[in-house]
Amino acid sequence: MTQTFSSARHAIIIGASLAVIGSASVAGLAGAASAQEAPKAVGDIEDFHAIVSEISADRIEADIRKLVSFGTRHTLSETESDTRGIGAARRWVHDEFERISAECGGCLEVMYIGDTISGETRIPEPTEVVSVIAIQRGTLDPDRMVMMSGDIDSRVSDPLDGTSDSPGANDNATGVAGALEAARVLSKRKFAGSIVYAGLSGEEQGLFGGKIVAAHALENGWKIRGVLNNDMIGNIEGINGVVNNTTARIFSEGTRPLETDEEEIERRFAGGEVDSPSRNLARYIDRMADLYVPNLDTMMVYRLDRFRRGGHHRPFNEVGFPGVRIMETNEHYDRQHQDLRTEEGREYGDVIEGVNFAYAAKLTSLNAVSMAGMAAAPPFPRDVEIEGAVSPDTTVKWSLPEGASTGNLAGFRIYWRLTDQPQWQWSRYVGNVREATLENVVIDNYYFGVASVSEDGAETPVVFPGSMGSFTSLDE
Repeated sequence: MTQTFSSARHAIIIGASLAVIGSASVAGLAGAASAQEAPKAVGDIEDFHAIVSEISADRIEADIRKLVSFGTRHTLSETESDTRGIGAARRWVHDEFERISAECGGCLEVMYIGDTISGETRIPEPTEVVSVIAIQRGTLDPDRMVMMSGDIDSRVSDPLDGTSDSPGANDNATGVAGALEAARVLSKRKFAGSIVYAGLSGEEQGLFGGKIVAAHALENGWKIRGVLNNDMIGNIEGINGVVNNTTARIFSEGTRPLETDEEEIERRFAGGEVDSPSRNLARYIDRMADLYVPNLDTMMVYRLDRFRRGGHHRPFNEVGFPGVRIMETNEHYDRQHQDLRTEEGREYGDVIEGVNFAYAAKLTSLNAVSMAGMAAAPPFPRDVEIEGAVSPDTTVKWSLPEGASTGNLAGFRIYWRLTDQPQWQWSRYVGNVREATLENVVIDNYYFGVASVSEDGAETPVVFPGSMGSFTSLDE
């Protein structure tokens, strides 16, 4: 099916309202819009607001304190003790996911995923690197997944010191506590797609837990549409003296490392340097913050991670999965990777006193509502193409993955923006079609994309045209 819209006017979604800008006649837009009635806007989904309100700072605090109580969670630390070391910590995380699952009638598949690593700079001797994974299966598309991860392990100044106390309160008990809390809240609900909650290990020693889980995901056909890596989401006091609990950063890669020579040529001439799936995942999370999380402004950082530093979304990016890092805006380096000590009145170490639990809850709620939105959405568009060279009009075409359930699909929304703008500016709902033409919207002046829309208004992230923008390329 094809739909044509005859108007030079642009429609932009602002919260739950529809505003119109431009100079052409209102009649032209109204006639086009009446052809398909759009489902309710995402901002009207009251349950998304409820998800944010149900995230508990008190429960997050209790989980962080429990993780700190293991003394050290260093990858090379004790594994046999029930009270100290990485082994006790990962067993507790596993048991906590099992308790959450019991409360929802066994709705979580809880598992360990690990391997033995040796001969590495930070893991010289054979060492088990074991992550804890809990999967909440979707009702329509169980293989389509969105993941929230935190890191179980901690470290002090010497990356090979597995015996000294290493509380890892902010880095990264906050991320693991966030994943547990998101599971508590979201497991009360059902979604079309699956949600994965992950406590990854071996991050401080070389991102090994993420590498192992990413390989497992590929081997088992997991269709991961987004990895939300949470690494330090509890500090509001920066080393620069700034104290701020109202902002967060979202780091995302530009072009994917698996980009082919053909895709590089396509990107050079068609654009797309800032429209990888990870970038559009970041835009999606930024929009969910604006719609649902009070007093939180997210900063989209166009970089894989902080300057010459790394995080556990990277192993997923490297094999082709979209992924971002969500974290605090203001870091305090005295509280990262430091032996516990005081020098000349200056305190060092990642201790519980450096964590703001309300802020950790705020960033957890951002993860929870973003995953809920993606999991509630229909299948992601694939094979997105645009046409319109030397024409006043732009035509957008797309399809859906073969075999994907369309039980909750209402239709599609086309988005576009000026090429120098960070966020999508205009959109138009076009109904359940596979092609639509925007008349008097010149292809040369904008970037375009398309999102699937569910019957209750939940949307996918915007999918940019071409293979370099595809969220579904690993499905082939």
